[in-house]
Amino acid sequence: MHSPIFSLEVFPPNTRTSVNTIYDTMDGLKEVEPDFVSVTYGHGAFKDRTRTACIAATIHNEYGFPVVAHLTALYSDEAIVDQALQYFHEAKVAGVLALRGDPVEGNEPCGVFEHASDLVAYIRSKEPGMPVFGACYPEGHVECSCLEEDIANLKRKVDAGATHLLSQLFYKNDDFYRFLDLARGSGIEVPIEAGIMPVVNVRNVETMNQRNSTSIAPALQRMIDRWGSDPKALRQAGVVYASEQIADLVAHGVDGVHLYTMNRPSVARSIWQNVEGLFGRA
Repeated sequence: MHSPIFSLEVFPPNTRTSVNTIYDTMDGLKEVEPDFVSVTYGHGAFKDRTRTACIAATIHNEYGFPVVAHLTALYSDEAIVDQALQYFHEAKVAGVLALRGDPVEGNEPCGVFEHASDLVAYIRSKEPGMPVFGACYPEGHVECSCLEEDIANLKRKVDAGATHLLSQLFYKNDDFYRFLDLARGSGIEVPIEAGIMPVVNVRNVETMNQRNSTSIAPALQRMIDRWGSDPKALRQAGVVYASEQIADLVAHGVDGVHLYTMNRPSVARSIWQNVEGLFGRA
């Protein structure tokens, strides 16, 4: 176990892409030796449950890393969750990340688990020994009126049984520190990992800004203005920016860093090479 924690997120390839691409990703990340790898999940379709479980089993069995499997709430009912938990149990996952999931236009939610905290409580009732992870939002969830309201919702999630929190991406560390102070002040004591998504292209930043209202730091904006039309240069600058974010976070004593790899092993590996010496062994 690294100290602080260092973990990665990967996602199953889409249905048009060979599952072998996940091997390429993990082969490129073996030297990182993450404390765990989280595997994303869709919106409750059968293929999502099986693909997430399949990838989790592969990472656990072939690479030996603990795996946290994502599970979303909005489009799931008890039967779907029970089946997913069975698949995850067979895959020997180390935990489940319970998420509400984003609304999908034209799809009707099941109406059973309206919030991530509802799913957390259900998983805890079905699998009391299963570590249950939750998401948190350093700049507040886009549907909350203020950060304080979002922290109150987060406290309900932890009280429901979440044992570990992974943050959404952010580009300004001061936003994370402010969030962390408020979370601790509200009585949230579980580990909170800082989520870092390296900048690899302008579209990626714009998408995250639209989806999550993620604010853009002036330094990041200067990078985009300077190298936005040069993908290679922007990717290199993005590696430096993420590495500097991580160095500052570790210096501030964070519980851990969760790196969103976007299935780009070369980028994640470059960042790890820059910061590896900052992470000891517990």
